[in-house]
Amino acid sequence: MANHDLELVPGLMTTRAEVGAAFGGALYGGIEPAPDSDMVLVYSDPKVGELHGYTFDGQAEDDDRGPLYLYTGEGKTGNQQFTGGNKALRDHAADGRTLQLFVADGNVIDQVTGRKKKGKRQRYIGQMILDPEQPYDRRRAPGTDGVERSVIIFHLRPDPQATFPPKFTPADAIPPATAHAVVNLEVETEPETDIEAADAASAGPSSSQVETEEHATDETVANIPGGQRTIQRREGQLTKAYKAHLVAAGHTVKRFQISIEGVAGTLKTDLYDVTDNVLYEAKGTVRRDDVRMAIGQLFDYRRHIDAPEGLRLAVLLPGDPGKDLRVLLDTLGIALVIRTGEGFDGFPLA
Repeated sequence: MANHDLELVPGLMTTRAEVGAAFGGALYGGIEPAPDSDMVLVYSDPKVGELHGYTFDGQAEDDDRGPLYLYTGEGKTGNQQFTGGNKALRDHAADGRTLQLFVADGNVIDQVTGRKKKGKRQRYIGQMILDPEQPYDRRRAPGTDGVERSVIIFHLRPDPQATFPPKFTPADAIPPATAHAVVNLEVETEPETDIEAADAASAGPSSSQVETEEHATDETVANIPGGQRTIQRREGQLTKAYKAHLVAAGHTVKRFQISIEGVAGTLKTDLYDVTDNVLYEAKGTVRRDDVRMAIGQLFDYRRHIDAPEGLRLAVLLPGDPGKDLRVLLDTLGIALVIRTGEGFDGFPLA
């Protein structure tokens, strides 16, 4: 039974034994539900991932919604599923549990002998929530058996209801990738129920082909810092519809996951049409800024992906961006595909 004697203040140095005695939860899993305390305890140790050749875990660069911490889900081999700790983390808000993040920080030292004890010190980061807009994504990474599989990367944000803001250190930043290789993979189809359940719950280029990202609903309402807002998932819906269009035409569709030596984090393309050797970047609006961003992304991705000679680039939009942007794309040799009421204009590419 938890006794709640430990005060969780961001920056606190503690151990799993002390946290377990105070709030419950087992001592060895990465994600430990503590029902008696209405908590889910998340223990992050980025160095574990580095041992297996991937560097996904840690604090990513802040974006327009503030701090972001990425955490790889449970499951050492095979595709990770939303069971056990992964399900508890995904459903923490729906289950009425707060999410508490700890990061491994050195060894536990015996104060009498000065020797290392079993286990690692835990530094308390703070109370978090899953990103309401994108609670997770999936990436490819080797398991402990060396076999590539699909892993869940949870997106953690500071909880706006927390008493104290999270406390990060420079050491928490995602380390740069070390691999320098391009790996082409055939990809299993991810269970659609993964996406649906998540919506219901509130070293040179290393490139892997992964499944295309799809969202099950057109929009969702999320509570985020700054108040409630409606999040339009136009890009995801557009990508999903066009993928179905290509598959119906007999095309094979994949995407790429790119890790770059010396650079933290990964890049993920939208669509790659294997049949026609076309790399697509989709945008949810026809605004000039978005079209210009798509152009930059395509040129960036093209340098790294493992595609046959003659790769073509294309921008996928929900409507006509206007004459000037059409001319811009044509000048750069980038094709344009537009969604229409009847289907897609611009496919097949000339």
